[in-house]
Amino acid sequence: MIAMLAARDGARFVELLNRLGIARESLVRTLEGAIDAGWIMRNPGHGHPLRPEYILTPDGRRIAPACQALIRTQADLHLPSTSLSRWSLPIVRTIGEGGNRFAMIERNLPFSNPRALTQSLKSLIGQELVNRTIIANFPPVPDYRLSSRGQMLAAALNAA
Repeated sequence: MIAMLAARDGARFVELLNRLGIARESLVRTLEGAIDAGWIMRNPGHGHPLRPEYILTPDGRRIAPACQALIRTQADLHLPSTSLSRWSLPIVRTIGEGGNRFAMIERNLPFSNPRALTQSLKSLIGQELVNRTIIANFPPVPDYRLSSRGQMLAAALNAA
């Protein structure tokens, strides 16, 4: 959404809804979150059909290049825009920073829950972004590492 607002110098709600292809309620929550974070704002000059309803704030313009780089990397990896879950990018960043055990990942993402993390990890493994190996201990311990594809995504994240 940030990348799209940067590319188009703002957008109306309906444009965002159609281009992003997400549910109306999801977009409403996402917009509220981005407004609360200080990345976007409602356009005070909105009212004319050609004026955008939402525009980037200075903080939003500062992070827009990183968002655009992330989208380019996602396209280079042939990942559909809907392939990453809410926790995918935070998990990739955590693993990239050395959090290679489930408990470490869970500690770094305190607002997540084990089920969401497990599902996101399985999805990342299926997309060949994360490799999982079992360390022969008692009990056996799973170890998560970024694949070369995952390292490309982590590099785009670190550009942020």
